[in-house]
Amino acid sequence: MKLSEPKDVHSVRPAASQRESPAKENRSVVRACEILKCLENAKDPLGLTEVAEKTALSKPTVYRILSTLVTEGMIQRLAKNTYAPAFLSAKSPKRKTYRIGFASQSEEFAFSRVVSESIQTSAYDARIDLLVLNNRYSAAAAVRNAELFVREHVDLVIEFQTSQERATTVSSRLMDASIPIIAIEVPHPGATYFGANNQRAGIIAGKALAHACQKRWKGRFDELVLLELPAAGPLVHSRLTALASEIRRAFPAIAADRIRYINGNGRVDDSMEAMRRYLRRRTSHNILLGAINDPSCLGALHAVEEAGRGMDCLAVSHNGSLDARMELRRPGSSLVGSIAYFPEQYGEAVIRLALDKLQGRTVPAASFIRHELLTRETVDTFYPHDNMLNEHQSDSLLFTRH
Repeated sequence: MKLSEPKDVHSVRPAASQRESPAKENRSVVRACEILKCLENAKDPLGLTEVAEKTALSKPTVYRILSTLVTEGMIQRLAKNTYAPAFLSAKSPKRKTYRIGFASQSEEFAFSRVVSESIQTSAYDARIDLLVLNNRYSAAAAVRNAELFVREHVDLVIEFQTSQERATTVSSRLMDASIPIIAIEVPHPGATYFGANNQRAGIIAGKALAHACQKRWKGRFDELVLLELPAAGPLVHSRLTALASEIRRAFPAIAADRIRYINGNGRVDDSMEAMRRYLRRRTSHNILLGAINDPSCLGALHAVEEAGRGMDCLAVSHNGSLDARMELRRPGSSLVGSIAYFPEQYGEAVIRLALDKLQGRTVPAASFIRHELLTRETVDTFYPHDNMLNEHQSDSLLFTRH
């Protein structure tokens, strides 16, 4: 007796025309193996473009497979679009663990604290041995720290110090020891620059201040007061000169003697005292205020409000730090805008530059962070989670003592 095949057999067996060929079914696996072998045989971590070139695969395909391999723990992502095996086989060449020195600007400012945290986090993710020293907003400390980096034989230094005058000394100490440098915010001779596009940031600030003046006072004001930081040098100063140029462009009738520069030293307390002295000598109304950074601006605004002249002032600052963002949200504040520098993004970009330099890749002489204008209307768009920070997590205004 001939047995018939069960009726449900055909429901689980696809037709021959619907079945994938073995080669097609294994194509993704083969490509993943090619990428793994490519990374394992490389002496150094590879970028997305390099992997695509070596495997003759398209970038979208390589990126998709790399992302999957990272998720599954087969490879590691050292920096943006830079990859290496998650483990070393017996035949694999050992990769160098880089030791990088990072000289932070100071713990005094919210901006520099976030930059430091960002760099330290990105260095940890990239498995870099990071030696962190604090320049304490002091030129002398920056020189001592550079000398310590030399004694420690670091592979590269990320330098964040404010004094343009001492930049040459810091660079010479490191360059004499053949240590490459990445300078944050303040240029250093022979160093790769990363930080603000000061001219661009100043233009954005000037346009915002001119717009606010036209809207509130119909363009009528008595003085433009600019709180500067001479120690940082001409490049940083250009954010103020660009601001002033935009005010002149918007209001051509302004006389040169109505533009006043005051040294606020980039600090809350110094700027507050400088503005107090200035207001005691002047009887001007409708003051436009520009500042080199958020601490300087907030210190000056404290003096203005202390004098009962908050309604007589419109101000724009730089950095977009948490202190300024909270001030923008305060009802009745004279701060109309702060130019965002996004310090939380510095780490990934700087560590990527450092790895490129150490691995012999060509890097640009200068790389710039993007800038955006933060206002009361836009601050929550760029930083929607500020209100979730509690008192212990947030950066408060720091009034330093000398």
